[in-house]
Amino acid sequence: MGHPAAAPKVRDLLARLGGKGRVAIYDPTGFATAFAEIYPLSDLDIAHVYVQDLTALDRQVLGRTTQPVTDLTGADIAALLVVAFDADKTVRDIAHLVPPAAEIVTLDEVRLDAKRLTNQKRYLDPLNFATNFAWFRDAPDSRGGHLHTRLATANYWHRYGALDVTLWLTLLDETGEPIAQWEQALPNSPAGITIDSVVVRARFGLDDFTGQLLIHAVGVAGHDIVKYALDTFGDDARDLSCTHDANAWPADFYAGLPAPQADERVIMWVQNSHPCPIPAGTVGLNVMGDDAGAVYLDAEIAPFATHALDVADLLPETKWPQQLEVRAGKHFVRPRYEIERTANGATQRRMAHANVERTDLEPNPQIAEIG
Repeated sequence: MGHPAAAPKVRDLLARLGGKGRVAIYDPTGFATAFAEIYPLSDLDIAHVYVQDLTALDRQVLGRTTQPVTDLTGADIAALLVVAFDADKTVRDIAHLVPPAAEIVTLDEVRLDAKRLTNQKRYLDPLNFATNFAWFRDAPDSRGGHLHTRLATANYWHRYGALDVTLWLTLLDETGEPIAQWEQALPNSPAGITIDSVVVRARFGLDDFTGQLLIHAVGVAGHDIVKYALDTFGDDARDLSCTHDANAWPADFYAGLPAPQADERVIMWVQNSHPCPIPAGTVGLNVMGDDAGAVYLDAEIAPFATHALDVADLLPETKWPQQLEVRAGKHFVRPRYEIERTANGATQRRMAHANVERTDLEPNPQIAEIG
């Protein structure tokens, strides 16, 4: 649902339903609430929410009290949205209950194209979504040259028997809009490949860009993880760093973001990898241990956009060696930060990751009994 190629289809679907009048929701798998978190349903006139699971009855879902799906008969609705993929059997099972004048709509309308799927028979197979986002830049370095990025990965699916794996690549600019899309076939061996921003820029005739590269591996086997290393370098040798994939694990908090020294600027790169905006007042910073001193970004970050957050904009008086905590609210994965240091009139850049703060761990009382 959160794929950049699916997002326009979902928005078109919801716009069409919004013009139909009263709509009912059938939520056979309990997915409706999560769906609405990513794609708000505020423009729909939701009349009823129906469920199949008896234990899910009489709950509040999307502002309505859930009803048994058998109550569909006689409902005054123009359309029924079935919140499910591979929904043919689900629709057959309830077709006799749906009012004759009501249109039945399912999420199968917003599926990715079949050629983009590893398993076309089961849409939600994790192997269909072997994806990851990489921060990707080709932009001026303020010294008359350019800054570049180079992603390196390997066909590690080959060891699991995968053949003819293809990378479906989408480059999104700073605003979240796609500016290039292409495919790259992987060799049928555990070989490494690189994707260079210089080459991409030349191939598509692009202007300067800073954004995200979506890597979607098709035809994989064994696992659905896309791993990579990312070199950031410049025409000037003073710009050189290497980071890695951030893991698709959005956290509430991140630590290890340094405050700048007097001659430094620290930029935290916030990558919104979702089709919904990050609301203003959600992303914040505070000095480690000073929860009451948190200051929040008063700006919305658009879907799939990349935002350069200057630490000094939120905490102008904070200086190294103080360490900062990032308040992310599970909106983005481990952010990269970039330190720009100016000495003798020249700027040097280096990049690293903030670290996840675990909030789900509890001490085991038996630890005290060891030994």
